[in-house]
Amino acid sequence: MMGALLIETGAVTDREARELEKLAKEYDRDSWSYAFVFDKLKEERQRGITIDLAFRKFETPNKYFTIIDAPGHADFVKNMITGASQADAAILVVSGKKGEMEVGIAANGQTREHAYLAQTLGVKQVVVAVNKADNYNYSEDRYNECKEAISDLLKNIGFPVKKIPFVPVSGLMMENLSKKSDKMAWYDGPTLIDAIDQFEIPPKPTDKPLRLPIQDAYRIKGTGVVPVGRVETGVLKKGDKIIIMPTEFKGEIRSIEMHHEEIPQAVPGDNVGFSIRGLEMKDVGRGDCLGHPNDPPTVITPKGNWTGQIIVIWHPTAIAQGYTPVIHAHTAQVAAKFMELNKKLDQKTGAVIEDSPKFIKRNESAIIKLQPIKKMCLEKYENFAEMGRFAVRDMGRTVAVGIVKDLETGA
Repeated sequence: MMGALLIETGAVTDREARELEKLAKEYDRDSWSYAFVFDKLKEERQRGITIDLAFRKFETPNKYFTIIDAPGHADFVKNMITGASQADAAILVVSGKKGEMEVGIAANGQTREHAYLAQTLGVKQVVVAVNKADNYNYSEDRYNECKEAISDLLKNIGFPVKKIPFVPVSGLMMENLSKKSDKMAWYDGPTLIDAIDQFEIPPKPTDKPLRLPIQDAYRIKGTGVVPVGRVETGVLKKGDKIIIMPTEFKGEIRSIEMHHEEIPQAVPGDNVGFSIRGLEMKDVGRGDCLGHPNDPPTVITPKGNWTGQIIVIWHPTAIAQGYTPVIHAHTAQVAAKFMELNKKLDQKTGAVIEDSPKFIKRNESAIIKLQPIKKMCLEKYENFAEMGRFAVRDMGRTVAVGIVKDLETGA
């Protein structure tokens, strides 16, 4: 769907589109050429799924967007979390095909998990694309059925459903992406492009200290090690003295690039790559965080801990003290131990139901204390919302989502 949208809006050149069609034929996957716009890894093209994140820039009549194509496949949710943690807005793509939508919103469905994660990771604005319209014969009844079911789900999670456009589309047939579809004359809402063009640009917290979580680092010939990531708060300028935590590497920014163009400074929301004099691979990696030396990112050590308020969204039994799953926060992934279960809360009112509960189960909300097994960057939610959210994952699933209420660095 996104590949088709980029081809329609001219973000992908005709030549590139033709090359992708040829490639898809070589893999005997004629209908997949649109997906190959993002899926560049050989394994992705052979298996027909998105594994890693891909970034593309494209423009609507009024705005310019960076799309983070994040995987939906259950095996790669950890990459999806990294992507969603960097997004201002999301298109929740739901299959309108009979049976597929129902599976997605079921208790352990992908649509449900992704919606929960988007909400926790701070994605406030959503457009729902009810895809595969060609498969449900462009039927208004089926569209309404899907809209109703997804609205209920999103409302329960806490999204403002009244503000969310639901757009029936067919990615494969390019229906209703950027042009009104005559096959769905009954639909009088915006096309997908119009719907995302209505997203509001969130305020940019440039007045806060710099926080830039590292998404990855690459060794580039002639340049050296180039970290990439998204500025969450503050401003990064060429020539700035910086510190990377928790490695404590100090250096100076030589250059900043966005979409292969050099820029003098990066502000919140910008996905950038940058070069730093003297940086080695050992000094930087996914999950580290860059800041200015006068106000460095906060690091919690294994001697420290943080207090989190969580909601358990899935667990086969119950969570007790001593449980050690993997915590995902911004781009970091670190195992941490549940040291204390302090309070069980009423999910709707936030009132305390029970002090020091023995365990917490699915759909329960609680205040807990967590201890990381290695150093990790984390901030209080009230100071840096962007750096103070986390997801708890185990057994290939998202177990709980939460925010950081308080922390002790342990340093």
